[in-house]
Amino acid sequence: MLGLVLALLSSSSAEEYVGLSANQCAVPAKDRVDCGYPQVTPKECNNRGCCFDSRIPGVPWCFKPLRKQAECTF
Repeated sequence: MLGLVLALLSSSSAEEYVGLSANQCAVPAKDRVDCGYPQVTPKECNNRGCCFDSRIPGVPWCFKPLRKQAECTF
């Protein structure tokens, strides 16, 4: 089990959402608001509270997440 966790942590991924949900980082490329700087690393981006996704060239890879939706409690 530990080996699996270490393998997952050490694998490089185009998507990094540490502390954020994938839904918060599901921002269309045209709507991304830059949150980083040139050559920002996924870790540095996440430390800023932002999403990192390098799969789409020509758009910000480090970008602000969507706001969490408030839960309705009726």
